[in-house]
Formats: sequence, C-alpha cells, structure tokens
Amino acid sequence: MIGFPKSQLFEELLGRFHEWHSSSQLNGDPMGDFSIRDLFSSKKQLVGLDIGSSSLKLAEIERSGGGYVLNRYHQIPLPKGVVSEGTLSEPQILTKKIKELFELSGAKCRNVVTSLSGNSVISQKVTFLKMPPEELRVLIHDEASKYLPFDSMEDVSYDFQILGDNEFNPSQMDVMLVAAKSDIVDSYADAIKSAGLNAVIMDVDSFALETMYEENYDIGGDDEIIILVNIGASMTNINVLKNGGSVLTRDFTLGGEHINEELQQSMGLASLDEAERLKVGGVEGDAEAQSRFRESLLAASDQICSEIQRSVDYYRSTYGGAEIKAVFLSGGSARMPGLAEHLHERMNIKTEIINPFKKIVYNQKKFNATDIEKIGPSAAVCVGLALRRVGDK
Repeated sequence: MIGFPKSQLFEELLGRFHEWHSSSQLNGDPMGDFSIRDLFSSKKQLVGLDIGSSSLKLAEIERSGGGYVLNRYHQIPLPKGVVSEGTLSEPQILTKKIKELFELSGAKCRNVVTSLSGNSVISQKVTFLKMPPEELRVLIHDEASKYLPFDSMEDVSYDFQILGDNEFNPSQMDVMLVAAKSDIVDSYADAIKSAGLNAVIMDVDSFALETMYEENYDIGGDDEIIILVNIGASMTNINVLKNGGSVLTRDFTLGGEHINEELQQSMGLASLDEAERLKVGGVEGDAEAQSRFRESLLAASDQICSEIQRSVDYYRSTYGGAEIKAVFLSGGSARMPGLAEHLHERMNIKTEIINPFKKIVYNQKKFNATDIEKIGPSAAVCVGLALRRVGDK
C-alpha cells in the first residue's frame, strides 16, 4: 500500500528493517554484530537475491549511460520447506544454497538486496492529524499496536513514511507503516551473512515489483491505475499502483504449486513435475485436445483467479470505481496458456504478461533473446531488487 514513488522510500531505502529496529528500540540494545555503517556503504552496486519457496534467483544489473544492462542472472531450485509462507524454517540449508547460487553464477559482488513477503511483513496505510515527523515517531511507538497486528512492539522492526496530505481532509496526512517481526528479519540476514554476503537492503516483494515496473514502463497521468500480479510458487503478490505509487498491496498463499496439484489430480498425471511442464508448455494434439487441456488448466487456476478478482473488487469498492488501465502478470505461472486472456474476459480489464526487460538491455556475450524471453516473467521480483542502489533518491 505504498503511495509514494521509489525515490522517496523511507529516505534511504525501503524495508531496511535492521536500521529501523535499532532506531526504534528505546533501550539502545545493539543488534549483534550487524553494523549500521554497512547500510551506508559507498559500494553502490548490489546483487538482487530473490528467496522464494521453491527457488533462489540472482540478478546483477549495471547502470550504463542513461539505462541498465543485465549482466548476470541465475536460478536454482530450493528444497521444499526451507521457506514457508515467508518464514525461514531451515537457515542452514538456505545458506548452503545461497553459496551454491553465487558460485554457479560467478557473481563477485558480496552486497545483496533481498525481500520479504506474505505473513512475514505487514504494510498498513494509516491517516493521522498533521504533525512533525519527530512527534509522529513517538506517537507511533506508543500506539503502534492500534495500527499493527502485534500484541507487543518490543520485538517488532517498524518504521513509517509520510505520504502526503489526505485527499479528503487537508488537516490530515496519510502515513505508510511497514513492520516485521525482528526474529524473521534476523533469520534471513543471518543466513545471508553465513554465506559470506552482506544483506544491505531488505525490501518487500510487492515494492520490488513496483521498482521493476517504474524502470520499464512509462507512468501515465494522475488517474492511471495499473495492477501488478506476481504468481509465485506458493504465494501471489498484488500491488495496485495509481500514478506510479502503491495504494494497495495484498499477498495470499496460493501460487503455481497449487495449480500443479489441481492439474495433477484432474488429469491423473504421474507427478507434480509433469504438471509443471504441461502448465507452461501445453500439450500436443489437435484443436479438441488443446481445448480440453485449456479447460483443465483454467479450472486448476480458478481459485487464484478468484482471489485476484476479489482483490480488484476490494480496490474498486474501497478507493472508487476509476478505470483500471491494465493488469500485468509475472511469476513462473504467468506464461500459463490462456491465463492472461481468461483474466481479461473475467474482469474486463486488459491483462498481459509483464516484460521486466522492456527497457533493460542484456549482455549479449552471456544472453540471447531466447534466454531473456524464457526468464522474463519469473525474473520480475529479482530484477526489481537488482535495480536498487544504496542511497538512491
């Protein structure tokens, strides 16, 4: 539910929960050996590290002239259960797989930006009477439990960003609160550090999608509304943007794995791997066989489509009935045959697969056009992370 552009994110970097935690603890306890100095490292180059429930992705994007160049991208599978609904359950395995990913990719940069999603992070848009930021910080600390679903704030990392005047009441201002349990944040940071890396930025999946979109697509007028939908393996992220700024985010715990399970059951397939292959690649056969498969596929994805539509309906009922320009799909299941067309017909909104490399060129010594087309939808969050820079404004 971010209502401000990337350049204004929490002054330095959105989601830098460790800095928030150290600044929000009134007793001044240090956070182990995590150095705040690291957050202001002079090394601007970062590597995007997307930690999903079924895979790890790495992207290295360099600035070149007035644009960006994809210099490195690699993806490896992550064993089931290491990450579940945004919570890290097996930190030692994650550390091992991160080391493997960096070795296979050849990445030399040790500063990474990663992200949280799902139940591990809370974003809440709240309206307050206008006041200076210093007073607001004290008020939020004392009354944060009124706005965030935590019984105690002592072990919660949180911060806020003033979005601007409330459009309905000029005496009030809109504020974005973002919070996460400190032990969850620490678990990811510690696993990354154990791999010999430095977690410089902790972002949020939905906001990483926003960063990716901003760098690749032109922002329209004040009333332009677009919706970003990322269908991951076990979770779907939704970010509604108005004039380039988030006004609503939502995560729900359904993704490509759910589609695979439904497809395996309905078609009597031997394995989930076979379901995954058919989900993206389709089946051979005549037009009738193709039609039957599409029906099975869309039936398997019906629950996810219903949740996407429910999110759109909620936005319309809460924020008004302004026209939604487009829905952009990303994630491994975005390329599922017929999905974009089905959502377009279902919601009467233009729906298409996003291109995270629309304005990002690639190193032609390492990639070709086929490579880029293949990784595109799956790389959306990782690209958004890799575009971040320490101190970007």
